[in-house]
Amino acid sequence: MGVPYPPCVSGNAYADLAAVYEWLTPEPLLTPEGNVAAFSPWIESLPAGARLLDCAAGVGLLAVGLAQRGFAAEATDISPAMIERTRALADQHGVDVRASVCAWEDLSGEARFDAVFCVGNSIAHAEDRVGAFEGMAGVLKPSGLLVITSRNWERERSAGSRLEVDDRLVERRGRRALVSRAWIIPEDWQDPHTVDVGVSFIDAEPIETVGERLTVWPFTPSELATDLRTVGFEVEQTTFTPEVERYLVSART
Repeated sequence: MGVPYPPCVSGNAYADLAAVYEWLTPEPLLTPEGNVAAFSPWIESLPAGARLLDCAAGVGLLAVGLAQRGFAAEATDISPAMIERTRALADQHGVDVRASVCAWEDLSGEARFDAVFCVGNSIAHAEDRVGAFEGMAGVLKPSGLLVITSRNWERERSAGSRLEVDDRLVERRGRRALVSRAWIIPEDWQDPHTVDVGVSFIDAEPIETVGERLTVWPFTPSELATDLRTVGFEVEQTTFTPEVERYLVSART
């Protein structure tokens, strides 16, 4: 069952996003099983019963999938709403997931994890990436595995400020919605970038839109590698190419 922790941060970060998370999630990743399958090459290399952390866990799909596979899974996220949904999902699937509201830089305690996953482009939401990686490194065992996924920010920046509207409706939980994103891309890489995410439910009258403004701090693959090395990680693998929309980086302490 979902195991509650006392929160180490407060607030309503990403509360609106948590309510419409499914409409923003690709079909293959809508289930815990699908999330585990997406990372199977790295998960299969871990020892049975390994202790794993899904940080910036969202609604807990990966964490619950890891628990279903017999791992000792924990989940953290800065959003109380996301953690509430993580606990509910763990209860729904009858697995133990230790879930807490916590920012990356506030991760603390002994080096107890065999692997940390920070996926779904989450790391771009950290203004202080080095501080975030220090938190992750601090809870990893020696030679522990870190898995990160990110948007290709070179590709996103080249597209400039824009409005993107999906070309098809997304149906989840018997409701249909149209997803849109309004990007503000400043000239300088170092300036915060914003994206207004909107999920418009067409089955409501008037049309109901749930949205949230997200702030991100983009980076190049070389900057990401430098940040990782700064806190003692050694990059093992990257799937980055200039053409990809998203890529994965794995590293070890």
